[in-house]
Amino acid sequence: MTKTAKNLLIVFIIGIIVFVIGNALYDGFDFKNLNEFLIEFSFYQLYSFVLGYSNMYYFEYLEKRTWKKNESIKRILIGIFGSVIITLIGLFFLRAFTVTIYFGKTFEEFIANETLESYQFGLWITLTIVVIFHFIYFYNKYQQNKIKEQKVIAGTASAKFDALKNQLDPHFLFNSLNVLTSLIEENPNNAQKFTTSLSKVYRYVLEQKNKELVTVDEELEFAKTYMSLLKMRFEDSIIFDIPEKASNPESKVVPLSLQLLLENAVKHNTVTANKPLHIKVYEHNGTLVVENNFQPKQIVKKGSGVGLSNIMQRYQLLTDKKVNIIKETRRFAVAIPMLTKQISIMRTQSTSRMHDGYVRARKHVEDLKEFYYSLISYCVVIPFLIFVNYWTSWHYQWFWWPMFGWGIGLVFQAYKVYVDDGVLGRNWEKRKIDEFMKDEEKQNWN
Repeated sequence: MTKTAKNLLIVFIIGIIVFVIGNALYDGFDFKNLNEFLIEFSFYQLYSFVLGYSNMYYFEYLEKRTWKKNESIKRILIGIFGSVIITLIGLFFLRAFTVTIYFGKTFEEFIANETLESYQFGLWITLTIVVIFHFIYFYNKYQQNKIKEQKVIAGTASAKFDALKNQLDPHFLFNSLNVLTSLIEENPNNAQKFTTSLSKVYRYVLEQKNKELVTVDEELEFAKTYMSLLKMRFEDSIIFDIPEKASNPESKVVPLSLQLLLENAVKHNTVTANKPLHIKVYEHNGTLVVENNFQPKQIVKKGSGVGLSNIMQRYQLLTDKKVNIIKETRRFAVAIPMLTKQISIMRTQSTSRMHDGYVRARKHVEDLKEFYYSLISYCVVIPFLIFVNYWTSWHYQWFWWPMFGWGIGLVFQAYKVYVDDGVLGRNWEKRKIDEFMKDEEKQNWN
């Protein structure tokens, strides 16, 4: 539906509502014939069109202006005051047109008989509509801002996670080339084998870097391959112990976490035939531990800062479980959580919460739209039923039954949309969802 068609529909519906209210308050639907009904209905529509469109253009003018965040009250007061002036001017010209053109009186006679009471009904109706319109407008704006904030937060978290994963690709290649450079000088034969194996290892890096989590078994297999590359360089100077499989085949860790921890162990410790580096990978209390004997190098080259911090940040975005670092005199270990939630329902925890907030906000907007459609339908259908009832058998006013029954439904719908606290309010719904989510987390995460 185009904007013009939508505005025309709104103005037409407002005209119907005002027609019903005006006749209910003043004339009691006392029409002598259909022609009289149509004439009065047309006048109400004329008033609704002129006053409705003039106030709409004024509202659009205010909307185009730049308003600061703390000027909402000022914006409302200017909107209402301007609508009052526009409505009074519009009513004056409409009444002048009706009296002089339709009733055939002179302008002087119109002015002589004009009183303030003639403007009360039109002004009251306009102010009511303007206040409701402002309330709906600012409420929708508030909801839209909430949705935008949720999108920005979720998008930021997703972008941050992607950025952390994209660090791994050049980081791994850079460090592997450094190892290859050393091998070329120390052992050309192993350098050739290293180059062949590196292509297989790098294929895993490319395959896994876009995943949020991979199985522990996959990481263990890759760690063995990576350690075999390091063995080509350090030979017996490095000794490692890695299990064949995880105790739980469904357990998962962030991709390349083992590789980064193994790499850190080699980079920060002395690795010689006299002081071999012992690296052990094992499970402990739901974590995967990478442990090595602590023999730090006297001079350590400044690294890129990608390794351990990358793992910690990625886990921070995935779960509340922490990466534990154990540093003792002769022992250094890092324990990374093993997550056992099914991959089909897995999402990052923080991003999931942000996304769920966005989903709830979007659902609320959908409920709000549904309520508006129901309200518009109510305002169109009920007056029509009143007219049909009046035209057919006014002695039995049956229109009260659908008006009352449908009205109760609208009240409950409005309560669901607008009430935050209280039984069955939106915050109640959110609390219940959070409770169920916590129960689910306890069952699904180990």
